[in-house]
Amino acid sequence: MCHVIVTCRSMLWTLLSIVVAFAELIAFMSADWLIGKAKPSSSEEVDNRTGGSQEPYHPTLGIYGRCTKISHMQLSKRDTLCGPYAENFNEIASGFWQATAIFLAVGIMILCAVAFVSVFTMCVQSIMKKSIFNVCGLLQGIAGLFLILGLILYPAGWGCQKAISYCGHYASAYKLGDCSLGWAFYTAIGGTILTFICAVFSAQAEIATSSDKVQEEIEEGKNLICLL
Repeated sequence: MCHVIVTCRSMLWTLLSIVVAFAELIAFMSADWLIGKAKPSSSEEVDNRTGGSQEPYHPTLGIYGRCTKISHMQLSKRDTLCGPYAENFNEIASGFWQATAIFLAVGIMILCAVAFVSVFTMCVQSIMKKSIFNVCGLLQGIAGLFLILGLILYPAGWGCQKAISYCGHYASAYKLGDCSLGWAFYTAIGGTILTFICAVFSAQAEIATSSDKVQEEIEEGKNLICLL
């Protein structure tokens, strides 16, 4: 018989697992890893509303995507264009970024799988006599290691020609040049830290769902068990 067990600690772990998976996925897909040096508007471009020159803009570059602005000379305005600059894996700008993409993709796939499984931990707490929380916590720890490897390798690719075109000739491995780090990089770091927090917190979720109070509720014949 399926017993639905909900505790504060197990629910918090489930929510954190889902948030971490989505955060890493969004960061990976974003083009805002590097913010390029400002590019001035040409003297011919005029803002339709103010009549003055448009503000300089900062193009952004991701692991496999980029955002820039395309000029419309007839309309005297710029439209932001975002999309992948690499049509296939081999066209990613740097071998280090290719390795980063692999490590991050593996880590994110593991996190998404754990997030999916975590939803069902309210009904299923063990598989083949092994705690599903402990198994998921172990997988989250492994995913965190993949994410760390990817984030360590990513700055090594700043010396590629693609990055130099955005960050200037002073850019090199682990040196940003004229670029700055975008929100996607910081999100990936924050998500990695939360991944390890989830891995540790999974043990607390296991303790909460197998406590004496839960066992007493089960012995009383309750199918829905909610504990603070």
